[in-house]
Amino acid sequence: MNDPNAPLRSVHTTNFVDILRQLGISLVVSTYQAGKVIFVRADGNYVNTHFRIFPKAMGLAADHEKMAIGSTLQIWQLRNVPAVAAKLDPPGKHDACYLPRQSYITGDIDIHEMAYVGSDLWFVNTRFSCLCTLEDPTCSFVPRWRPPFVSAYDVSDRCHLNGLAVVDNAPRYVTALGATDSPAGWRKNKASGGILMDVQTNQFVTQGLSMPHSPRWYGDRLWVLESGKGSLATVDPATGQVETVAYLPGFTRGLDFYQGFAFIGLSQVRETAVFNGLPITQQQERNCGVWVVHLETGQIIGFLRFEEAVQEIFAVQVLPGIRFPELLNDNEELLGSSYVLPDAALADVYQGPLEFDQDEEAQFQFRAGNDRYNSGQLDAAIAHYQQCLKLKPDFQLARYNLGVIYREQERWAEAEAEFKTLLAVEPHNPALYNNLGIIAQGRGHWRDARGDFERAIALDPQFAVAHFNLGMLLLRLGEYAQGWAEAEWRWQTEEFTPFDCPQPRWQGEEIAGKTLLVHTEQGAGDAIQFSRFIPLAAQRCDRLILVCIPALMPLFRTLPG
Repeated sequence: MNDPNAPLRSVHTTNFVDILRQLGISLVVSTYQAGKVIFVRADGNYVNTHFRIFPKAMGLAADHEKMAIGSTLQIWQLRNVPAVAAKLDPPGKHDACYLPRQSYITGDIDIHEMAYVGSDLWFVNTRFSCLCTLEDPTCSFVPRWRPPFVSAYDVSDRCHLNGLAVVDNAPRYVTALGATDSPAGWRKNKASGGILMDVQTNQFVTQGLSMPHSPRWYGDRLWVLESGKGSLATVDPATGQVETVAYLPGFTRGLDFYQGFAFIGLSQVRETAVFNGLPITQQQERNCGVWVVHLETGQIIGFLRFEEAVQEIFAVQVLPGIRFPELLNDNEELLGSSYVLPDAALADVYQGPLEFDQDEEAQFQFRAGNDRYNSGQLDAAIAHYQQCLKLKPDFQLARYNLGVIYREQERWAEAEAEFKTLLAVEPHNPALYNNLGIIAQGRGHWRDARGDFERAIALDPQFAVAHFNLGMLLLRLGEYAQGWAEAEWRWQTEEFTPFDCPQPRWQGEEIAGKTLLVHTEQGAGDAIQFSRFIPLAAQRCDRLILVCIPALMPLFRTLPG
């Protein structure tokens, strides 16, 4: 028997992690077949697929503050608690942590897609063929809409209602596998009986779809997945015309968009009566995972493919601005010690330790400052560090952290004062000179900044960050030869990951008749700025390959050479 807690095996294109990192996102994916909710996160040069077990996990709705998960008999409602994320190991890595707040028992209603509409959670109740909410706590669910061709509520799954699209903060479009009103009547014509319907008008937008799922409104266009064909398509709401944008190697179900890209769930499709006769079953290659499509070109630009344990995906959702989330539903220690109170009550919460001596209280304030800093509450962190130093003036690490926050807030004078106080105690600490160099540079004192960076390097010749900071300063001052040499130290800092290529780096030698690979390494602005050198480099080699983020491909294709 397979261990449900065993790590997931997956493979991905080399650029999939770059897509997540460049867009500043993570993904949350549900799989009812494996009973898991999976976070897809960039972790170094690899994709981390971190999961939690939820029986028959299907519908998902999530944003920066909250998440809802539909499972076998209930809907779980969770909240993001950044303060808990700050406590997770390794420190500073997690930027969100979703904790359970409510579990609402709905009964076995085959919960499909879900969406937040204002403060309400709407979801597709597939067995009862309707859209529902949960506002009445005395009921299992509250029906809010059902297709006009469905004559009554019962548990027979009359049309296999499955997808929900929200437009202008209101439920607008749904998909179903048939316009039928008999128990599982949709199965008879599943290959081409699917519908897309307008909730507001009760009219069909289009019919004749092959097992449609995941209707979405994005970029002023209506999108749908024709799962039976393995395709992504647009639909004209006025005419019902369907235009296929991309075909994918699997049963398409689960869709979200971000910055011109579609993130699409693929399932392998089991050989059962439900799927017999679908066009997708004629494909020899049927995968399970998340595929990325560039909307402008319709091209597949990357994928994450699951192996073995996961064969079916239901929902895929982008978490914008969240790079490394966590969900805790079985950690009794953290769940038992994490409290979220209303703002009015927080004013009366005792912030200090109980029966601590002065040193212990200083430690408490220091840890509280770290927690606030890691959750982005800089002013609160300052208050805790200041209280720590009031109790223990020689608490050097608290003073250092306080100086770092002042520096990040560009409070140059206060930052300089903290680091110079530390320097009086630790005159040979290169990190202090590096910080003073950053402060001097921020104030426009170039000569002082250069001296501070050079002093840091003299104390620690392998101090890569100081070398890099000096390099950027020298480039700004027009001292290009030494500046570029110092900037090469960036590859030894945590901020930069070397491009993974087995071939030697070009050092300017003769490369006539050879192939040169050029890759972007920083932001889009830098890439565009330096792209003017691409034609010059192309003149020196036989063939030039340019590697860049997908969003820059249309622009860079116009470069001569």
